[in-house]
Amino acid sequence: METFIRIAQFIASLGLLILLHEFGHFITARMFKIRVDKFYLFFDFLFPLPGVLNFAIFKKKIGDTEYGLGWFPMGGYVQIAGMIDENLDTEQMKKPAEPWEFRAHPAWQRLIVMLGGIIVNILLAFIIYAMILFTWGEKKIPMSSLKGGIECTDSLGLAAGFKTGDKIISVDNEPVKYFDDLRINILLGKTVQLEREGQQVELKLPKDFLDQIAKTENLGFITGRGPAVFLEFPKTSLNRESALKSYDKIIGINDSIKFTYNDEFKSQLATFKGQTITLNIERENKAITIPIKVSSEGKMEAHMASSNDDLEKLGVISVERKTYGFFESFPAGVVMTYDKLASYVRQFKMMFTPSTGAYKHIGGFKSMSKMFGGEWVWEEFWTRTAFLSVVLAFMNLLPIPALDGGHVVFTLYEMITRRAPSVKVLTYAQYVGMAFLLFLMLYANLNDFLHFYK
Repeated sequence: METFIRIAQFIASLGLLILLHEFGHFITARMFKIRVDKFYLFFDFLFPLPGVLNFAIFKKKIGDTEYGLGWFPMGGYVQIAGMIDENLDTEQMKKPAEPWEFRAHPAWQRLIVMLGGIIVNILLAFIIYAMILFTWGEKKIPMSSLKGGIECTDSLGLAAGFKTGDKIISVDNEPVKYFDDLRINILLGKTVQLEREGQQVELKLPKDFLDQIAKTENLGFITGRGPAVFLEFPKTSLNRESALKSYDKIIGINDSIKFTYNDEFKSQLATFKGQTITLNIERENKAITIPIKVSSEGKMEAHMASSNDDLEKLGVISVERKTYGFFESFPAGVVMTYDKLASYVRQFKMMFTPSTGAYKHIGGFKSMSKMFGGEWVWEEFWTRTAFLSVVLAFMNLLPIPALDGGHVVFTLYEMITRRAPSVKVLTYAQYVGMAFLLFLMLYANLNDFLHFYK
């Protein structure tokens, strides 16, 4: 069921973004009285081969435009009369230009049409972020509230040089104010400045740290350090009949071993493999003892408090909450859109730095769908949809033939030189761009396939 919900969210989000992106081209074309022959969500052919497997799930012609739902869910398109696009229809281009054709209009109008989809995606992201802030507000965990520093949850954090108890000050000498931004800053950074046992330490991150994290798909390589607080036992736990209650704070073992943090508790448990021990518990300001069994792997087989909500309830961390009025949310939405775009551009640049190994993890549809959770939570759905809208805007602006950015480059060339590229040049450029996009699509989805079977 979780997989179904994840896929459903992905399809709904992607479908909405593609539809509105193409609407941006459609509405600007119609604004300048340029005829739009087709408006399709998904392709009604095997992209990028316009003559192969031509059929639509649904189509209906209204006025001059055929509206439809294609069968190939890679994207969508509007077919604008008098323009070399995905359909590669050059026959119309051999005839004299008609007043309602794209090529008959001034270059500045054509530039706006080409940028229409990108503009809509940016506006959409800004509106979604603004409404998220208006509806749910903003929650952030200040780094200053992590009194115990961080906890390394796996070998990757340790291999990179982090230690449990480290208090991170900055990344690349840029202060990190909120824990929410810490992991992505580390993944995109080169050095980390931290406090360790009262000493200032600078940690140089491995160049391929992003590659290492992506291989394990574990973005939680560090968390905030918290106390050992019991939540519940799974049904299969050997301690399921224990007298422990939710939110019991474990502070010691056998009346002799004392500790403060959960990582200390786990390391002590590992020394009692296969034994029965007594836990020292703090419950409602009372000290009690409860016997439990330790598995042969050195575990209690229990769920411990680790979520931000749990840790806030326990007073381990503080969470800054900010609410926004309706009008107040719009400038805040602009700022958030800019921040997300800037962060994505930094991630994109790493694809062109081979030493980071980021290029190995360009993902296809499967990777994109994993952005969504197995439970439909509207705040998370809209947050991810807004981010995908930012990504779609940026990717379409790249100066690659067949993308909006490629058409923009040719239009700017015409505006600067006063000479329009020939139909032959535009056609070959479209072929090259579509071939590149096909290669990229195959590479990304092959990566998904190979990672699935590793």
